Amino acid sequence: MVDERKQDPQQGEQRRELLKNIRRIEIATNRVVNESLAGAYTSMFKGRGMEFDRVRLYEPGDDIRSIDWNVTARAGAPYVKQFHEERELTVMILVDQSQSQNFGTRKQEKRQLAAELAAMFAFSAIRNNDKVGLMLFTDEVERLIVPQKGRRHVLRVIQEILSFQPEHTGTNLTAALDYLGRLNLRRSVVVLLSDFIAPDFEQSLRRINRKHDLVALSLHDRMEAQLPDLGLVPMEDAETGELRWVDTTSKRVREQWAAWWRERDEKLDRLFRRAKVDRVPIECGEDYIPKIVSFFRRRAKRVA
Repeated sequence: MVDERKQDPQQGEQRRELLKNIRRIEIATNRVVNESLAGAYTSMFKGRGMEFDRVRLYEPGDDIRSIDWNVTARAGAPYVKQFHEERELTVMILVDQSQSQNFGTRKQEKRQLAAELAAMFAFSAIRNNDKVGLMLFTDEVERLIVPQKGRRHVLRVIQEILSFQPEHTGTNLTAALDYLGRLNLRRSVVVLLSDFIAPDFEQSLRRINRKHDLVALSLHDRMEAQLPDLGLVPMEDAETGELRWVDTTSKRVREQWAAWWRERDEKLDRLFRRAKVDRVPIECGEDYIPKIVSFFRRRAKRVA
């Protein structure tokens, strides 16, 4: 039998690098989950409701509305019903895999940032015995992993995000959200990771947020908002392939670019506020942990 690893050393090296990245992400995100997010995740995302646990003898101070009159009549003494929160949740992670996710100028690409953030939510979920599912999409849904529990499953989720090779280059958020809406899922936590360079997805965003608990992590790179002075440079739209020459020596051009990006960001803010969806902007290369922890705490206070 021929050892395939000897036939293709480059593939073997890529495999080792992938496993190293997965392990690095697991160590880093597990530390954050255990040290910074312990308890916040549970407070932030409520369970599906209250489930009957047992009955016990009435004690002074108990709510009389909780008395089980049938048991009380049979026992000849007052008994009350006790409930506990049905805690188990499903966390669906939706990751934009369009060509624009391959951009990044500070330590990492948006695709790698998405894998780290997805891992953080996934490890928080399995720490609370919740299920984790994954959807990878471009201008159509390209991969769906059904929700499951456990560390091995989460490692598979991270591997899929890092190694997946999409067939398409564009972004269709409406198609991804509508596909999710057609799945037979009970109310779930939906974590949407994208740069949101896509048109006309507000209505789909609203529909999913009514059905599920939706959180949007908006990924970007600093160089997307600030053109450097590099002379006359060709700029290709990663998703459409359209090529344009841009004179970056022009201060007016750089200012127009920056103004366009600010306007786009403000429009996104308004869109998410109208849809009543939490949006957390995350920049490639930044220390995003304080921002995520702050978001978890704010969200936990709001839903308390």
